[in-house]
Amino acid sequence: MMQAFLTALITVFLAELGDKTQLATLALAAREGRFWPVFAGAALALVLAAALGAAAGKFLGEALPLRLMRIVSGGIFILLGLLIFWGKI
Repeated sequence: MMQAFLTALITVFLAELGDKTQLATLALAAREGRFWPVFAGAALALVLAAALGAAAGKFLGEALPLRLMRIVSGGIFILLGLLIFWGKI
């Protein structure tokens, strides 16, 4: 359990550094000039998004084989990368 916690903590923390969410939070804090309300709102939003992702992952993990999930998620990741590269999104 602790290993899953630490893996999630480190992975999400590193993935979010410089991400659009962090940049949007930075811009909002600069515009509003208030740290705590922006921090609390952003933190709650990230908690809710993470809860949704964890719940979906648990459900899909029980409903689908792991190999299929890896293939589909990898395919979606590659497709999105190509669409961004080609300027379609």
